[in-house]
Amino acid sequence: MFRNLVLIILCSCCLVPGGLSRGLRAAEGSWPQFRGPDRTDVSWEKGILKKWPPGGPPRVWLYRDTGVGYSGPAIAGGRLFIMGARDGSEQLMALDAASGKPLWSIELGEEFENRWGNGPRGTPTVDGPWVYALSARGNLVSASVTDGRVRWKRTMQQLGGSIPNWGYCESVLVDGDRLVCTPGGEQGALAALNKQTGEVLWHSQDFTDGAQYASIIAADHNGVRQYIQLTKQTLVGIHAENGDVLWRSGWSGQTAVIPTPIFHDSSVYITSGYGVGCKRIALGPRFSLQEIYANKVMKNHHGGVVLIDDHLYGYSDGLGWLCQDFASGEQVWREKQALGKGALTCVDGMLYCLDESDGSVVLAEASPAGWREHGRFVLEPQTQLRKPAGRIWTHPVVVGGRLYLRDQELLFCFDVAAR
Repeated sequence: MFRNLVLIILCSCCLVPGGLSRGLRAAEGSWPQFRGPDRTDVSWEKGILKKWPPGGPPRVWLYRDTGVGYSGPAIAGGRLFIMGARDGSEQLMALDAASGKPLWSIELGEEFENRWGNGPRGTPTVDGPWVYALSARGNLVSASVTDGRVRWKRTMQQLGGSIPNWGYCESVLVDGDRLVCTPGGEQGALAALNKQTGEVLWHSQDFTDGAQYASIIAADHNGVRQYIQLTKQTLVGIHAENGDVLWRSGWSGQTAVIPTPIFHDSSVYITSGYGVGCKRIALGPRFSLQEIYANKVMKNHHGGVVLIDDHLYGYSDGLGWLCQDFASGEQVWREKQALGKGALTCVDGMLYCLDESDGSVVLAEASPAGWREHGRFVLEPQTQLRKPAGRIWTHPVVVGGRLYLRDQELLFCFDVAAR
């Protein structure tokens, strides 16, 4: 599936944050972590429908026992890995990706609870024969993809962290021999572990912000590997080898900072909701910083933003779905009436947009020419377990000709392959 994506990465790395996470491979039919192999939520998989039939694509299967939570699916080697809370405990589980048949599950610890919804938030990360998962309460495990056998365990509290208001939401990054996470706190906001043993390799001792809800990306700049993370106060680049701060830029986050940063053309783009907005900074020689723009065009809460051909797409609070010019930060177009607030992913130039409130799913072109819809349907059935303040917040995933959607305990698989 990712043959064309791999070719693009090797030739230009134009759409990825410094290339794939080292250790992860964009294998055929693989979506091994949150936002895909390169954490951009962009796939160039071919052979996908460009227009849906009336009523939407056919459903392949529905699994009704994923448990409550917002964890998304990670798919590799024909298996789907996801987390949910069942019977009072948060669990990591594996399913057969083709049929939805459950294969195994393991307990991660006590169920996290709050009024926006219980259970895990992050997405597992698959690396070869091992899967890594972080529960909302901060329990981190490395387990066998085959049978769930636990290789090692850690907690964010052991790394100096404390559970943030909405629980730990990040999806941990595996990069080479390292697992990188954001416990937050005085020992260091970021920590790197030996992925084989769980041994601590470093803490970002000079960067000690509390944990927020964004996930780390890896990037190469001026020959240096770095980990980029966003907290409520700071956008930061951390040296991959030792945890030193390479650069930092202030951010006036409010309430919660959630969307994943985007690295492109030696620049970092960030956005967050609650009226804050977005900004782009350019990294220069010796990690000097230049602010290119800061505005309120994109105020993305947590549905994510994708970058396609120098244009950004996502939902901006108060404005609707919009296209933003990456270079200038200017709004290109916006559409508020067609679909409510939600999350998206992009496959072969097509946006898969999910309305978090009513479960509408729309296929639209990723085009600066405007909102061009090519099909829609409404997710049915919908959960009865969602809390009143909760929504359908799990991001859509498309891989191997299948569209995966989650609404709490309900996990859906649809056939979106062209015939």
